[in-house]
Amino acid sequence: MKLGKTSKKAWKFLIKNYFIVIFIACIAFVGVVSAYKMFFSKPSYVYVKVKVGQGLWWASTQKPNIWFVNALKDIKEEKDLSGKPTVKVLKIEYYPSIYQSGYLGQYDVYITAMLKVSQLGKSGKYNFNRSTIGIGAPIDFEFSKVQFSGTITELSERPLNENYIEKTVYLTKKYASQLEYQDIKVGDEYSNGQEVIFKILEKSAGDINELNIIDRSDSETVDLLSEKRLTIFVKATIKVKKTDGKLIFAEEQMVVPQNRFIISTENFVFKDFFVSKIE
Repeated sequence: MKLGKTSKKAWKFLIKNYFIVIFIACIAFVGVVSAYKMFFSKPSYVYVKVKVGQGLWWASTQKPNIWFVNALKDIKEEKDLSGKPTVKVLKIEYYPSIYQSGYLGQYDVYITAMLKVSQLGKSGKYNFNRSTIGIGAPIDFEFSKVQFSGTITELSERPLNENYIEKTVYLTKKYASQLEYQDIKVGDEYSNGQEVIFKILEKSAGDINELNIIDRSDSETVDLLSEKRLTIFVKATIKVKKTDGKLIFAEEQMVVPQNRFIISTENFVFKDFFVSKIE
């Protein structure tokens, strides 16, 4: 009898306070769905390449320094509460940024990673950490010791297919100093953190007997005439990606004859060099 009276009282209480029942039911439903997604549902993954920066591709901001590049080398994966990886770093590549004033110790850094995502219906869109992602979209990462933002440059449901091909490139620089020529070392190379993408095979120099000085300031003219100038010729191997029939070096640098070529090795910064031939 007591049990029956207690049940009736409880039932009357629930009827009078039905809004509390609805509220508790909603919380329970959300909890069950969240627990199912976290512990029982099969996660979806996509593959991305991210250019490290402040997250907006059209904004020009300071690029990562060497100390930040070194910190990134240790990141492996980020996990959720269930222990499943939300981010798994597959590859880190970095290329020196050369400015008009020279090499300032800053880099263009690219991270290839696998992300745990949720698909938004049948729209083909994906959510990562409650944000919609796509090519050109900003993305944030929070690893245990390193936090940073970036811009997505590639996105695929399958592992990114990045086949590099090796080419021989011939570089030329006019009005170079003899000191520049001496600093270029045959065998000098640059690795992007994964493989050697540039290596000097040969070098030579030709004299410039007459300087054709056009559109230069007086200070530049005096500098050019103050010492003997050379034309430097460099033969090197490079690793490039072929995209839509174009050769791309260091992710964004197009390699075509007469185009400027920029790279920094251990001993020399290639600035004001131009491509003369590609084989």
